[in-house]
Amino acid sequence: MVEIFLRTLPFFVIIGLGFWAGRTRFFTQEATAYLTKFVFFFPLSAMLFRFAANLDFAEVFNGRLIAGYLWGTAFVYGIATAVGFFRKLDVPTAAIEAQCAVIGNVGFLGLPMFVLLFGEASIGPMMMVLATDLIVFSSLIVILINAARDGRMSPAILKTIGLGLLRNPMIVAITSGLLWSGFDLPTPEVLNDFLTILGGAATPGALFAIGASLAGKSAERIQVAGWLTFCKLVLHPIFVAIGVMLLFPIDPFLVIVVVSAAAMPVAGNVFMLAQHYGVAPQRVSAAILVSTALSILTVPIAIAWVSG
Repeated sequence: MVEIFLRTLPFFVIIGLGFWAGRTRFFTQEATAYLTKFVFFFPLSAMLFRFAANLDFAEVFNGRLIAGYLWGTAFVYGIATAVGFFRKLDVPTAAIEAQCAVIGNVGFLGLPMFVLLFGEASIGPMMMVLATDLIVFSSLIVILINAARDGRMSPAILKTIGLGLLRNPMIVAITSGLLWSGFDLPTPEVLNDFLTILGGAATPGALFAIGASLAGKSAERIQVAGWLTFCKLVLHPIFVAIGVMLLFPIDPFLVIVVVSAAAMPVAGNVFMLAQHYGVAPQRVSAAILVSTALSILTVPIAIAWVSG
């Protein structure tokens, strides 16, 4: 486990560097917002497109992997929702907490980390996890919040979901890349070099942006943040492991990648949703801060556990 810890440590050191830059105001909140936007729309999209364009969709798509991950994620989502209702939370707040419990930082942290840790063979399963999170659970929270506020399910909600997916650069990059691969289109060397150079900025840029954005997060409602962190860093990988190892068994290497992805800390886009809908943003902020800090230790433990 020490070896895994040392291999993951540089990623968290870059996050720490970004946190220092944000805390000392060397990097302002405005600068952090622009850096995050740059990474999200350009380097990360370039990296995802290049990876997807060199994959065979028939080989990447794995129904058992999706089923196992979906089962484990939905189970923890249900636990977090039930606990929220037990605490007499309304539907939007319970939905936001459940989102914190299962949606990890797979795009900004997991994908760059696992490519270096496990090699490019990890790209396919990581994309399946990322697509499941974005398509299923990002859609679910929009449905729950809007339906709870309007008192009904309206066609406008489906339009909101569809436009949200179409405007998400990660979904667009993955889909475009797989279509490029599916039509067996050649990738000119100059295009591949362009994507490689631009995509190379994704890993350091994303990690630095995570740290800088954490500098503006608060640790209010620490008890709730602790519970959501426990769900995300402990319960989520355990139940996903049950899903992909026992209920829908898959290849051991895929198990390692999927369970490690489930061990990622709470994703920053959950805060964006909470802020957009005005639902418990400080609670989400605290969960992101606490889970990211603790993941320095829990991620290597999860990887060592599932690898063993």
